[in-house]
Formats: sequence, C-alpha cells, structure tokens
Amino acid sequence: MPIIELATHINAPVARCFDLARSIDMHVDSMQQSGETAVAGRTSGLIELGETVTWRAKHFGIWQTLTSKVTEMDYPKYFTDEMVRGAFKAFRHEHYFYPINNQTLMKDIFMFDAPLGYLGIIANFLFLERYMTRLLKQRNQEIKKAAEAPQPPEGGVGTRR
Repeated sequence: MPIIELATHINAPVARCFDLARSIDMHVDSMQQSGETAVAGRTSGLIELGETVTWRAKHFGIWQTLTSKVTEMDYPKYFTDEMVRGAFKAFRHEHYFYPINNQTLMKDIFMFDAPLGYLGIIANFLFLERYMTRLLKQRNQEIKKAAEAPQPPEGGVGTRR
C-alpha cells in the first residue's frame, strides 16, 4: 500500500486552512484540470463528520466516480476521509493542521491500494503514486494560495462603524 506524505507551510491561521481543505468548492476549483465536480452527497460548502461526497472526474482519459466519507474530525486539528466506492481498492486521506505563530503546517498522509492485484502494484510503480502525489501537491498549492490571499476586514467589505 503506497503512502504519500506531504507537508505544506501556509502563512494563514489554522482554522482558515482547515476549512479550505474540507471545502467542496475549493476542491472543485483546485481540480479543474480533471473536470472534477461534486455530483452527490455534500456538493458545496464545508463537508462535516459523517457526510459523504461523490466526485466525478476524468483521469487517464476515463470518466470515473468516487465516493468518500469523512470518518474522523477534530476541528481544527485534523480530519480523515476514506473511499466508500470508487476506482481504488481502498484509500484513506488524513489531514493534519499544526499552528505555528498564527501560521499553519498542513500535513497530508494519503494511503491507497490500487485495484487489480499485481497489475495494480505495477501501475503504482510505473505511474499511479507519482500521479497522485502531483495531484495532492497541486491541490495543496491552491489551498495555500487561497489561504494566504488578503481577507476582507472584520464586518465585511464596505461596513461602516
């Protein structure tokens, strides 16, 4: 079972990073290259503990669907989502958020099993682990970019005091 571990330093508070990482809308924005959309379950906003989302995306030239469920959550420290149905034999994605002086260290641990027995093992070796690592890094850069973007002042834009 391949395990991908990534660490991303973000110049933003933990709560903002946590919410962006569990945002369906942010996920869709960060996965535009695969045409990924949420088609069932929670389809927008922030996914919560016990909720599912079904994604539809094109990977390797094939349209696929995958349903994942948030199985653990401790706001704003960590959450875990796991595949319920989809192309993998199994996957588990753990998201951790560590505060460091009003900044965040976001850590991903992504474990997956490819289907098809020995063919899946060969696919992991040849391309799948690299492909998944690239997708996760790209997504994390989009989260970082959004989290570090200037935020409107408290009370909203144009609010008079």
